Amino acid sequence: MHSITAAILAANNEGEITDCLGSVAWADEVLVVLDTRSVDRTAALARDRGARVLPHLFHDFADQRNYALDQAGGEWVFFLDTDERCTPALAKELRTVVERADVDGWWIPRRNIIFGHEMRHGGWYPDCQLRLLRRACARYDRHRQVHEVVLLEGPAGYLSEPLIHYNYRDVAQFGAKQRQYVALEAQIRFHDGIRPRPWTYVLQPLREFWRRYVSLQGYRDGWHGLRLCALVAYHYGLLVTCRLGRLWRENKKGRG
Repeated sequence: MHSITAAILAANNEGEITDCLGSVAWADEVLVVLDTRSVDRTAALARDRGARVLPHLFHDFADQRNYALDQAGGEWVFFLDTDERCTPALAKELRTVVERADVDGWWIPRRNIIFGHEMRHGGWYPDCQLRLLRRACARYDRHRQVHEVVLLEGPAGYLSEPLIHYNYRDVAQFGAKQRQYVALEAQIRFHDGIRPRPWTYVLQPLREFWRRYVSLQGYRDGWHGLRLCALVAYHYGLLVTCRLGRLWRENKKGRG
């Protein structure tokens, strides 16, 4: 049988790590890549569950995942986050598909539980993620520091069983996570040469809200959909644009 390493990125996740590790106890190896800024009991709890814990200085998410690929012992690497759970049905499907020689990566759908409600629209389902990778054929694009992109040498397929993603408990947790993503996304756009214009500060949030709420039918999730689409538009429309504008102003001042 082909071996599978379950790889988890963690940082101050003591409230989630035990249940997450329990869901991948079936794997041949469990690897936790720990952000060295972590100060809680995440590492101790992971070791207690038999995981191999490797502290690694955080630069960006793509770098963390590439480090996991380098350190994993399995032929295949199954990535999941601490707020995700692998169901027994998904574990069985993973064990089955790694026996195929003609596919080097597998997309896995996710069921997103946000603010206690399962989101079915607005781009939140099926929300497929390329998470099962033949280690020798995969790297993460270093240019994409957030919402990472896999550079896969061979073909990829799609699984039917989903990951369960307990995404955000409340608005406060949503905002705390998005602040980190906003900074990284603005850096990516800055390096791509994207420059905000005065009208961008208004149009970009509106475009993002329209895309989520209307084009992707977020309205079908009712009040939950409206609130979430508005929050995403605020962070990925307005806050990213504001951060991007500040980067351009600082760059211009530095040249001056």
